[in-house]
Amino acid sequence: VQLQASGGGLVQAGGSLRISCAASGRTFSNYAMGWFRQAPGKEREFVAGISRSGDSANYAGSAKGRFTISRDNAKNTVYLQMNSLTPEDTAVYYCAAGHYGTTTTLGLYDYWGQGTLVTVSS
Repeated sequence: VQLQASGGGLVQAGGSLRISCAASGRTFSNYAMGWFRQAPGKEREFVAGISRSGDSANYAGSAKGRFTISRDNAKNTVYLQMNSLTPEDTAVYYCAAGHYGTTTTLGLYDYWGQGTLVTVSS
C-alpha cells in the first residue's frame, strides 16, 4: 500500500492542525493505521493508532486528550486531529499501515508514508 501524508505546516502554540494520510494500492480497510513522529535528533515515536474498522484507538501519553485519530475507509484516508499544540509537538509526522492492530511498535508496521512536517512556534 502507498501512503501519502499531507496537511503539515506552521502553527502557533495552543493552535490546532489536522493532518491526513491517503492510501492507495491495496484494500485500506485491511490495515490498522498508525501515526508516528520524529523530532530532530530524536528517535521516531508512536503517537496514535487506529483499528481496521476504526472502532478502537490507542494513544501515546503525550497525545491523550489532545490528539484524535480517525479514519474514513470509504476515502482510504486516516486523519490526526491535533489540538493544544506545543513546541514539543514539532516533528515530522509519519503514517504507517500494518496488520497488528493498534500496536505502538514501529517495527510491526509494514508500510510508511513520506512524512509531513509540523512546526509549532512559541
